[in-house]
Amino acid sequence: MAYVINEPCLGVKDTSCVEVCPVDCIHPTPDEPDFDQHDQLYIDPEECIDCDACVEACPVDAITPEDQVPEEWQRFVEINAAYYRRGSA
Repeated sequence: MAYVINEPCLGVKDTSCVEVCPVDCIHPTPDEPDFDQHDQLYIDPEECIDCDACVEACPVDAITPEDQVPEEWQRFVEINAAYYRRGSA
C-alpha cells in the first residue's frame, strides 16, 4: 500500500513532503522542469515505503494511505499512479 496525495494539494504544491521523503518518491520537485506544469505533487505507488513522514509534513492534510482515501477523492489514486506511468518523474 502506498500513500496518495489528494485534492487539498491542488494549487498549493507545498514541498514539505518532498523534503522529508526518505526514498525520493514525491514529484515533481521545484527543481524539475515540469514542476510548473502540474497543479499538485504525486507519490509513486511503486517506490513509496509507507513511512508516514510525508503525512506528518503536509500542511494541508492532503496525504492519506491508499486504503483510506475518502470516497470523494478516490480519483486521486489513479491520478498519482498515472503520473508515473507517463514517465514524468
